[in-house]
Amino acid sequence: MKRFQMYRSYIFIVLGAGLWGTIGVFVKYLQTAGFSSMEITAIRVIIAFLFLLFIGMIKYRPALKIRLKHFPLFIGTGVFSITFFNWSYFTAIKEMSISVSVILLYTAPAFVALLSWAFLGEKMNGRKITSIIATIIGCVLITGLTDIQAASITKFGLFIGLCSGFGYALYTIFGRISVRFYSSFTITFYTFLAATLFLLPASKLWEKGNDLFNGEVLLYSLALGFIPTVLAYILYTEGLKNVEGSVASIFATIEPVVALLIGLLLFDESFLPIQWLGTAFILFAVVNVNRSNRSSKQKWGWKANKGEIGNEGKW
Repeated sequence: MKRFQMYRSYIFIVLGAGLWGTIGVFVKYLQTAGFSSMEITAIRVIIAFLFLLFIGMIKYRPALKIRLKHFPLFIGTGVFSITFFNWSYFTAIKEMSISVSVILLYTAPAFVALLSWAFLGEKMNGRKITSIIATIIGCVLITGLTDIQAASITKFGLFIGLCSGFGYALYTIFGRISVRFYSSFTITFYTFLAATLFLLPASKLWEKGNDLFNGEVLLYSLALGFIPTVLAYILYTEGLKNVEGSVASIFATIEPVVALLIGLLLFDESFLPIQWLGTAFILFAVVNVNRSNRSSKQKWGWKANKGEIGNEGKW
């Protein structure tokens, strides 16, 4: 029975992470339909928040109570991390390709290690330093070294791709404070509430009302807010019940693999041999840095168990 539960958890973790890897499909479609990166970010966040509100009212009502003085923490996770990370990631996908964008997103663990050392007083051990160096080497190789254009990368694309990794990492920095007071669902709910309150006026999404309620666009929008967002979270969190967080993070590297395959197979994106080598360096860095955080119980951020948070943050 115990072994069955373990395998079941592995399957849920892989499914959840695999769904994160499908984000590019929905983003590409909405970009083609004329939506900007900020508007797509608003669509994902607002729809996800509505799903979370529905779930919270039915199942987690006690978890919806917070102290007003703590709301600035959720501005940190919701605006400075979730909003900035999604906008940067979607912009990178538009500027370059899904394949390159998702690998640059996975520089987040290196940023987490650096930011935790600089602002949270965490020790910088050899494993973390190795991971940071591997990430830097991976980024250099991802650019295709001297032939940036052949690697389908622009300087702005490279910069904004790294910004997505940085924003991704910020969730952990803010989240490690929030998790002292609140459960995973509470942090997630108010993170998306803060992001929604910011994005509603910032994106001016109402100006695209006619386009948004077009049948196919609405379908893709709802799918973006649910499939690689709420559903992925539910599956991943369920999997964490019987699997150590650091082990789960290793299984979760299926996400960039799925995104790479989608880019290559569905969107005819090219990936040079040297970029595959760079990808290997970055994935090694992800696995390596998570091995140095075996006490963590979740993947980068909004999937924390009660009272704990790991070194990642996926949204």
